[in-house]
Amino acid sequence: MKSSNHNLVHLLNQQVRLLNKQINEKLNEFGLYTSQWSILYCLYKNGPMTQTAICQYLNVEAPTVTRTLTRLEEKDWITRKPGLDKRARIIQIKESTFDQVAELANIIRTYEDEELLGLTKEEEHQLRTLLNKLGTKE
Repeated sequence: MKSSNHNLVHLLNQQVRLLNKQINEKLNEFGLYTSQWSILYCLYKNGPMTQTAICQYLNVEAPTVTRTLTRLEEKDWITRKPGLDKRARIIQIKESTFDQVAELANIIRTYEDEELLGLTKEEEHQLRTLLNKLGTKE
């Protein structure tokens, strides 16, 4: 990557946009976008969740998540079931597509490793450590 004198937040934002564009090209084969994949992956890793929990986990506003969930439901990736509170809905990956989501998670991980990021294991570990540190005050 080229050295830059840009503001760090700007540089991070630009890199995330580039990575999202490249991942969108890969996800296009499955009829998905990164915003949809983010929710599917969240559900894959965490299991069924309420919409509120998804919003909090992804740091995304409720209307955006609602629209994305509607698209995923229309594409038959997820289901929404009533929760304990009649206003809450439990969102989960459909049983019929769970294996496909697991396969897609492996495809994305392989793509990250082999083509997209080009980082050594040590560099990836350092990046994960730094990214996890962002936004936290120690």
